[in-house]
Amino acid sequence: MEPHVQYVRSGDGTNIAYSVIGERDGVPMIFAPNIWCHLEMQLTRDFRGAWQRMADEGIMIAPYDMRGMGMSERDVKDFSLDSQMADIDALATRLSLDRFALYGNVFGSLVSIAYAAHHPERVSHLVLSIPFANGGDFYRTVPTLQGLETLRGMADPHWELYTFTHASMLVGMQPGEDPKRLADLMRKCTTPDTLRRYFVEVQTQDVRPLLTEVRSPTLILSPSGGGLGVVQSRFAQEVAIGIPGARLTTTGTGFAAPALPDELAAEFVLGRTVRRPLAADHPERAEGPSGTAVIMFADIADSTALTERLGDTAFRAKARDLDAALRAIIREHVGTAVEGKLLGDGVLAVFTSARQAIAAALRCAKAGEAGGLPLHLGLHAGDVIREENNVYGGAVNIAARISGLSAPGEVLVSETVRSLARTSAGVTFEDRGEQSLKGIAEPVRVWVVAVEGAISG
Repeated sequence: MEPHVQYVRSGDGTNIAYSVIGERDGVPMIFAPNIWCHLEMQLTRDFRGAWQRMADEGIMIAPYDMRGMGMSERDVKDFSLDSQMADIDALATRLSLDRFALYGNVFGSLVSIAYAAHHPERVSHLVLSIPFANGGDFYRTVPTLQGLETLRGMADPHWELYTFTHASMLVGMQPGEDPKRLADLMRKCTTPDTLRRYFVEVQTQDVRPLLTEVRSPTLILSPSGGGLGVVQSRFAQEVAIGIPGARLTTTGTGFAAPALPDELAAEFVLGRTVRRPLAADHPERAEGPSGTAVIMFADIADSTALTERLGDTAFRAKARDLDAALRAIIREHVGTAVEGKLLGDGVLAVFTSARQAIAAALRCAKAGEAGGLPLHLGLHAGDVIREENNVYGGAVNIAARISGLSAPGEVLVSETVRSLARTSAGVTFEDRGEQSLKGIAEPVRVWVVAVEGAISG
């Protein structure tokens, strides 16, 4: 059935526009929007494709327009977190949801964090895309937000100028995006007066004290790129550090990006691998982006002797079981196992976070020991080239060579990985000195991760 816009009345009588995409018996997810939201427009473009892909995987997603924005009631004075949490409550009640996943997008992250902290029994999973925890800090850091003050008392043509200028700055870090398209959404989703009232309130909203109260499994999607993306990444990292056990991953998304990282969110909520979109469906993501990655290489220690001792059939059966276990661990830590790399030849995975890569490697080491197939594990970070279902580059070769240096069950990392993770990974490192690696001109300094300091992810 084609999704359509419906309305639910919140606790203070405000009418909130919402829609439902997916089957009613699917895993429920409420989507708390960014300020730039308009369901009618987004159901025909922008987020519709991402929402539909999540629905196709078995998620029933319920996006809504923020009060005062989009197709929700416009004449709104109260933008407090309490009133916004009441909007989520009203939607959950309308849909008969006792427990649901909650996806907070940019400004929607504030109410999502607050709701998850106040209602841990109701939020099964929390996904936060480009989040921040202190509205005042975020407002003061993004120049175009303060520029709204110059519009006080100005006519509509200046509102058009403001939205175009704001949109141009936001999409400037995303080549190919059209600022006119985003500016059109901005103008249709709200008015200058409403936006000013909202920003007065948002500057008082600080959910940092609530971060430690969040008990739901949490996935945080941080933007990549320079410029404003660096600022956004800093705020996302602050949220990740504050929420116990939160997983932080860097994606290609940005503040103005119309595409959501739907596979990551769906896999996190469903707990399984989802179908990747075909190139014809989603050409810009048919292949993972080339660029910097943290690479993990795992190989069974002394596989030849184990094959002789166990027999080829028994060894391959154990190896297949371990391969499946390792790939599950990699997914749990928001990594990507490269297809076609099977145990015996090695398991190769890439991560956007050194912290997650180390946590995954330590878990993989335990899985190898438990399965009777101890692993050599090595990690390095550097530029990779992704083609189809494989990755290439000198950094991959270095990770494989470091893996070969490790003792069975030991995790060795390069100096590059240690530098990236030493302040956030919650582990200690023991220096193994500079090592000469076969085929690598310069020696590489390596460190062993101390297992007693291991984190769970």
